[in-house]
Amino acid sequence: MLHFNIPNGEKGEKVILLLRRHPFIILVRTISWAVIALLPLIFYLLFGNVIAGFFIAEAFYPILILFTSIYYLYIWLFMFAGFIDYYLDAWIVTNKRIINIEQKGLFNRVISEQRLYRIQDVTSELKGLFPTFLNFGDIYIQTAGEAERFIFKQVPDPYRVVKKITLLVEENKKFHNLMMTEDKITV
Repeated sequence: MLHFNIPNGEKGEKVILLLRRHPFIILVRTISWAVIALLPLIFYLLFGNVIAGFFIAEAFYPILILFTSIYYLYIWLFMFAGFIDYYLDAWIVTNKRIINIEQKGLFNRVISEQRLYRIQDVTSELKGLFPTFLNFGDIYIQTAGEAERFIFKQVPDPYRVVKKITLLVEENKKFHNLMMTEDKITV
């Protein structure tokens, strides 16, 4: 069992799964930003002498340093935003409900939840070479309500997660049906 502060936690509710994207996703993003960060250095090494011949003015180098600093500031900003998006996107499966927490930008978060007994279908999907070899993929959860289906994006071991959610849904539906039957008997 995991110990985690559940948003709007209910009495007797326990966290069964806390899911985030696979670590490979943040690794790929970090490598891509590192390559983008190296572009000015590569550009300078290849074309530095040619460009220096065009700009003989003394103000050229401070302006170049200024723009390069701004460029790297934006690189750090986008890397930070990518990490925040990776880390704060979470999917929590409890013994009573599923909570979907999505960070959309730095100052926008959407939290949605669905009761387990309303879930009708749970599907997993692995697409591509790296997801297949590293065993991560998407999980789609269709509910009985009007709300669109929940999507757990790029989570590790999706088949195991689907199996666990399906078992929880079946147990919860049995318990929920038992409670409904007892209410009808007492009325």
